Amino acid sequence: MKTKLILLTGALIGSLAVSGQRKMEFLDRGMVGVKTTENSVFLSWRLLGTDDFDTAFAIYRQEGNGIHKKLNNAPLTKGTNFLDDHVDLSKDVTYTLDLVSGGKEKEVAKLTLSKDQKVQQYLNIPLRTPKGYTPGDVSVGDLDGDGTYELIVHQTGVGHDNAHNGITSEPIFQAYKLDGTFLWEINLGKNIREGAHYTQFMVYDLDSDGRAELVCKTADGTKDALGHVIGNPKADWRDTVSSSRTVGRILKGPEYLTVFDGLTGKAISTVDYLPERGDLRSWGDTNANRSDRFLACVAYLDGIHPSVVMTRGYYERTALAAWDFKDKKLVSRWVFDSKVRQDPYSGQGYHNLTVADVDQDGKDEIVFGSMVIDDNGKGLYSTGLGHGDALHVSDLDPERPGLEIFGIHELKGGRKGIGVALLDAKTGDILFQSAIDQDIPRGVAANIDPDHKGAYLWWLGSKDMYDTEGNIIGRAPRSTNFLIWWDADLSRELLNSNYIEKYQNGKTERIFTATGSSSINGSKSTPNLSADIFGDWREELVLRSEDNQNLRIYTTTIPTEQRVYTLMHDPQYRLSIAWQNVGYNQPPHVGYYLGMGMNRPVKPNIRLVKYAYKK
Repeated sequence: MKTKLILLTGALIGSLAVSGQRKMEFLDRGMVGVKTTENSVFLSWRLLGTDDFDTAFAIYRQEGNGIHKKLNNAPLTKGTNFLDDHVDLSKDVTYTLDLVSGGKEKEVAKLTLSKDQKVQQYLNIPLRTPKGYTPGDVSVGDLDGDGTYELIVHQTGVGHDNAHNGITSEPIFQAYKLDGTFLWEINLGKNIREGAHYTQFMVYDLDSDGRAELVCKTADGTKDALGHVIGNPKADWRDTVSSSRTVGRILKGPEYLTVFDGLTGKAISTVDYLPERGDLRSWGDTNANRSDRFLACVAYLDGIHPSVVMTRGYYERTALAAWDFKDKKLVSRWVFDSKVRQDPYSGQGYHNLTVADVDQDGKDEIVFGSMVIDDNGKGLYSTGLGHGDALHVSDLDPERPGLEIFGIHELKGGRKGIGVALLDAKTGDILFQSAIDQDIPRGVAANIDPDHKGAYLWWLGSKDMYDTEGNIIGRAPRSTNFLIWWDADLSRELLNSNYIEKYQNGKTERIFTATGSSSINGSKSTPNLSADIFGDWREELVLRSEDNQNLRIYTTTIPTEQRVYTLMHDPQYRLSIAWQNVGYNQPPHVGYYLGMGMNRPVKPNIRLVKYAYKK
């Protein structure tokens, strides 16, 4: 599907920010059209976070005589999608979306489908994948400020886990527009090791100017998209002694943090990476298995402006460094460092993290596995439950106030403890625990049952599934991987590898398979990205083609009357998309209860920042 997006906007952006409003990216209507048969088209578009929830729309189709035919008999006030099932697709067809207000209509989006467009459920983006590389994790950001997302692709070659020796390939980032236009390539060089625990990258509008940046750890030899080299281009800090137990590892040399311009790929600010490596033994070993465990996220630490947080260590000593991006320069905000093994905040990190306003004060906290760091860089609490691989934070139990945390824990080597736990996100109090003294590798929490309100909890190794009260409610699904909002109801579906399953009446049924596409990250079988990239509030599925030469963005074509604000204007969900590529990828969650029996969505308290084009 080659969908031509000619998008205008009807978003009204206030000139003055209300106190406490978060500055978030301006988005256009994200209107998308998919040919579902030879004479039908599925259309969908965004309800923006600045819209009134009852905003009405109208759909027009341009006829061959130049007349625009109105397709809806009454204003569209339910789902932000429409199925045009009586259309002549032997010729180009143009649709316009109007916003209806006070009896007047205003065009806010326009979309043309070519007669040559195929009947297929994905947008294909050709890639310039280097030889020997595979398109890996993907992130999105509006790099040029036009209200439409671009894609940033982490091209991965030979990588190694921190527990393994070996020389890796040089990590490469590439940027593409949704129409396939190639924008730039950045090569991090030989002194940045490739692997899930090394190469964390954030894509976000860090200075709130309406255009997103890329920020990541860099080193001597990193080359930006304009060919400029950071540090010493001749330096090689890799241990290349074949008899060494640390061959391929990088145990010395300078470490940097760099912000790249999102549109050009030019390096615009480079500082020393914090927290610094220092004495390797302080992190728990001498071969960088613990000191080179990195995570990253973006958080609104003051409730209004985004900050980037880069981390180091989680098995023992743990440190997080927050940075603001002001006047095109990185400025240190705070550093949290547990320093010693005996500190209650040591050894509590996961292979991933999330960001949420757990105490409901308008400012974000970093949920760093079994501990939470407050917006001021101080520890909020540590549960002492230890390391794990899977983390879910949302309003999982709509019957109790606030957010909940569901996490699983590794209990290897005969270690005793709690294998899975549901926590009060504000206090860390345990609400439910199970799998005692069991080593749990994966687990999921979500509302997946269209006949039940609230989340179900299940994990690998358990035959049973639980509600948030700890009651067994049925047999657990086999999939303990990803989640996706895909069909017509409000419950979430199960995403694993290249297929989607529906849970209902105690059974799972496959409802979609992305034939010819593959997942990434080995046995983790995760998507390149799953996010609400365009169309209505349901999520898109991004997968690589089997030949690694294309990305395919799959979108649902199932009509729904359910209306929800675009998920990308929910602050917690948008930040979840930023960190989805970090460590062991986890599905994103919203900061409220979205599921069966939910309340009417509340307009998010955000201010959209539109890029001021310079002529």
